[in-house]
Amino acid sequence: MNYCVLIPTYNNAKTLARVVEGVLQHTPNVIVVNDGATDETGVILAQYPELTVIHLPQNKGKGNALRIGFEKARELGYEYAITIDSDGQHYPDDIPLFIEAAKEETAPVLLVGNRNMAQEGVPKKSSFGHKFSNFWFHLETGVRLPDTQSGYRLYPLEAIPKKYYTEKFEFEIEVLVRSSWRGVTVKNVPIRVLYKAEERVSHFRPLRDFARISILNSVLVLIALFYIKPRDFIREARKKSLKQFVKENILESDSSHKVKAYSVALGAFFGLSPFWGLQTVLTISLAVFFKLNKALAFVFSNLSIPPMIPVLLLSSLKVGSWFVGGSVLPEGGEVTKEYILNNLLQYVIGSLVIAVSISALLGVLTYLGLKIRDRRGN
Repeated sequence: MNYCVLIPTYNNAKTLARVVEGVLQHTPNVIVVNDGATDETGVILAQYPELTVIHLPQNKGKGNALRIGFEKARELGYEYAITIDSDGQHYPDDIPLFIEAAKEETAPVLLVGNRNMAQEGVPKKSSFGHKFSNFWFHLETGVRLPDTQSGYRLYPLEAIPKKYYTEKFEFEIEVLVRSSWRGVTVKNVPIRVLYKAEERVSHFRPLRDFARISILNSVLVLIALFYIKPRDFIREARKKSLKQFVKENILESDSSHKVKAYSVALGAFFGLSPFWGLQTVLTISLAVFFKLNKALAFVFSNLSIPPMIPVLLLSSLKVGSWFVGGSVLPEGGEVTKEYILNNLLQYVIGSLVIAVSISALLGVLTYLGLKIRDRRGN
């Protein structure tokens, strides 16, 4: 494989030489990014002329160092980059594990080292952050990984994003999630890990960095719910014929009758509600969040097709007039700006009442219909 090993480092003079020498036993293709270190890092690196070294004048964070390292690796023609931390917790002898695992894949794969976080010596804050990160990654991508925080990784350089929005510790979360969204397979590789309190220098600032990571995860979840999930669903639906889509995703799905009924009700509610232009996004996003049948919800969110729009508008205005008053049709038959403003509340209330009523009715009918279908089948 055409790969290099990328080592970002900042004030890890105690362990840097050991890590570099261990890596050089496996490959001469090594890039080290000195992220503005103020200790003996520069002196140590000068002892290894075979390395490709990038000295940054100022410390800007691990994410920035990795991004610059990726750019250099592409410039030198490498297809993969294995990143290893310079604090000594990773074993360079595990490099072949990444190479062999990557060779087994037929498509681009991003491999993350899977550490044993239950072993003795693992800091409690590391164990908590490990579980926290795994939860958010699954919520954002739908992919389950036992370890999403390890910095020991193999990156397919041409498949991962080229531009990023973060440059500190949260960068490793961003690149993992956005690579998965791009269709890159993300897997774990079992690795060993060494924690020596007397050697390890952590630059993680619990309050500030945890806040940055939380903000990033919040943004990623919103993007996943309102863009990525609907996008992936529509792409999948387009790959199938209508008959295949109905058969596989609706009639013969593994969803229970109750889930299917809720899915129909959800889709019908947004299809009849005054969320013009947002029905599909809201429906699929909430279907994903509540683990409902996305196909059923999507189909019933399209109840407000063009021929039905005049009927729904008039019905909403009529029902709304029962609650807040107002006329159904404008005087003289001309729809003016004044008429729209005066009757907007009337329309919104009416459409929501209709949406709730019809969605509940369709949900109940769906459940009963599926039950009757089962009895006839038996």
